[in-house]
Amino acid sequence: MSVPSITLKDGHKIPQIGLGLWQIKEKATFARAFKAAFDCGYRHFDSAQEYGNEQLLGMAWRGTGAKREDFFLTTKISVRNFRQKMLVSSFEQSLKNLQTDYIDLLLLHFPVPLLRKKAWVTLEEIQTAGMAHSIGVSNYTIRHLNELQTYAHQLPAVNQVELHVFLQQPELIQHCRENSITVEGYSPLAHGRMMVDPVVQSIAAKHSKSYAQIMLRWLIEQDVVILPKSVTVSRIKENIAVFDFSLDKEDLAALKDLNRNLRTCWSPVHVP
Repeated sequence: MSVPSITLKDGHKIPQIGLGLWQIKEKATFARAFKAAFDCGYRHFDSAQEYGNEQLLGMAWRGTGAKREDFFLTTKISVRNFRQKMLVSSFEQSLKNLQTDYIDLLLLHFPVPLLRKKAWVTLEEIQTAGMAHSIGVSNYTIRHLNELQTYAHQLPAVNQVELHVFLQQPELIQHCRENSITVEGYSPLAHGRMMVDPVVQSIAAKHSKSYAQIMLRWLIEQDVVILPKSVTVSRIKENIAVFDFSLDKEDLAALKDLNRNLRTCWSPVHVP
């Protein structure tokens, strides 16, 4: 399946769907999920130092025999590695783990107080050195992005945040659009906590699609990059099959009303 790409502000392209790899640490499970994803068209894989599976991703993509440039690999600097020396050394280890000499997208995983300024400057240096094509942040609010603007030589290409129909964050999305920051949505299915809403069910029936596919398609329609995570082969295939239909105005209006500010992951809202 052909997956559309979004052009980032730095000119690099990012596939609009990637496989989220959080919590997938068991070798056989990882290999099975990766193979299923690769076979049905995923080329974008989202890891992190904190996930403990960079090494598995390195072995997996190498094992395909495909070229490095055929993949879009993301990793994130763990909050425990934000100090400059730790950031640089941990990033070098990430490159070794991933069996590559560059990262397509390197993110700061969370807006760590006191340390995030120097950490961002270090990311800029890594990008200048050519070891990261694009750099960005994760879990940054508008407040954190505005602060970053006071010291950054450039704004992030990406802000990766929890996003789904029950946590729509319209103000953050608008702010990112105004600053040419591409939004990535993690946990786009809200960890399965809201899979019985009658509005979503009716729209799914209308389009002969699954409940999950409607949730994912809503994000696609917002020009968001989506990162659904699954180790189930059938769901991995289902999650990428969202580019052959569109939601109409009535669907979008109904889904907009489902925003409940439901957070299922760590929240950055009260981080100074």
